[in-house]
Amino acid sequence: MTDEAKESINRDELPFAAPCKKLSPWAPFAWVRAGLRDLMQAPQQSLAYGLSVAIMIGIVCMLAWTRGSEWFMFAMLGGFVFLAPLTCIGLYAISAQLERGQPPLMTRSIRAALKRHFGNEMIFALVLLIIFLVWARAAVMVSVFFPTEGDITSMQLVSFFTFGTTIGAVFAAITFSASAFSLPMIMHRDVDSITAIVTSVNAVLRNKRAMLVWLSIIIASLLIGVATAFIGLVVIIPVIGYAAWHGYLETIDADAFPRHQVGITSVPRPDNVSANNTVQDDDSSSAQEADPNKPGSS
Repeated sequence: MTDEAKESINRDELPFAAPCKKLSPWAPFAWVRAGLRDLMQAPQQSLAYGLSVAIMIGIVCMLAWTRGSEWFMFAMLGGFVFLAPLTCIGLYAISAQLERGQPPLMTRSIRAALKRHFGNEMIFALVLLIIFLVWARAAVMVSVFFPTEGDITSMQLVSFFTFGTTIGAVFAAITFSASAFSLPMIMHRDVDSITAIVTSVNAVLRNKRAMLVWLSIIIASLLIGVATAFIGLVVIIPVIGYAAWHGYLETIDADAFPRHQVGITSVPRPDNVSANNTVQDDDSSSAQEADPNKPGSS
């Protein structure tokens, strides 16, 4: 984007959230197939990310087993809230490079995660941290109502666990809705975290059946990964990450928002423009830039 084009963008006129498309309930299965294709095209980079996340999840589980709930919460804060966004952006960067016919370089992916979008990632992490802390507080409040005196009846236990599960499901739904499409949008377009989160929540609410299928796929995949002593996660994590990226591209219409000035997504995908475009992936001014106002670019 040139300085003139950048100055012509009035961010006050940008929509509050990007519109979304209506999805088939079975659309997530197509996302998974696309994720598998990306894994096959970039196996070394994908498995490197998968191994890193599998180790992180293994450490969290080990701390929970050996040290108790306090260590589990500490590990969750550090792993899920702060490290997960960095990992996701890195995986999205690999998919974006593959779409543009570029070699999937780890240096570009790491730069995207640690430099290009780090500020928005940390704002997103702060939102997740607030949700997580309120969730933890609610769990403590629920435990106060656990029956401890007299003979505990089965009905009391059912009521307690039903109430606790409902509270947990509400916070899980909030977390999932806020994160389903927000990080891919931050990677794809020059938007702030709040706009991305509102866009994600809106898309989830308008595609409840498809997103329920997508959430079921994620949960089932993670359970399989854990059941295989975390070895399966080495493959499952990158596939889920790539699938999330393809799901975002199918669901969210972000054409109204400007492109990033530099980085992998600063130019459209080759299926929309000539493949001769080059990515401005460093701070030099010699690389070409895409016109964010060009219709049909994604």
